Amino acid sequence: MKTALIIVDIQNDYFLQGKWELVGMYPAAQNAKNLLEAFREKGCPIFHIQHVAKDPNAPFFVEGTEGVEIHKLVQPIGNEKVVLKEFANSFRDTSLLDDLHGAGVKRVVICGGMTQNCIDSTTRAAFDLGFECVVVHDACATRNLVFYGHIIPALEVHCAFMAALDFAYAKVVPTISAIALIESN
Repeated sequence: MKTALIIVDIQNDYFLQGKWELVGMYPAAQNAKNLLEAFREKGCPIFHIQHVAKDPNAPFFVEGTEGVEIHKLVQPIGNEKVVLKEFANSFRDTSLLDDLHGAGVKRVVICGGMTQNCIDSTTRAAFDLGFECVVVHDACATRNLVFYGHIIPALEVHCAFMAALDFAYAKVVPTISAIALIESN
């Protein structure tokens, strides 16, 4: 089964000193780098998703800033496609679906940030569009959330969303299992 890697929004603003730091972003990006290297080695299709906010008042990923740039750990090279997006769902108003179909992809391996937003919406959309989905939980990150004054720690947010995706939309695995999956192709 032809498998593609989709790296979602691993951009500078999500790291220390960025405008919207995620808890555990650096270790997640290290794992994404390991995935990226394995996919490159196998010659599998790779898609980098880059969120670009056109509104200069957006809280992060503002067009033309250092924060919007893809982080150095997962920089695209060669013919790796960069898909620009403005919404959480990486398929909405982008070329991603056509790109995946054009590459003959049937299964997608998804990682990046933020777990409860772009990873969740992209995975659910991919599933609804007929792709077999794998989400690499230790290559994703999020941040603490607040709901009616209650602080939900990032780890709880992450685990809740990963459990929901694993229940109905994707196989949720650690990096090592995702790498083994593509090495067995």
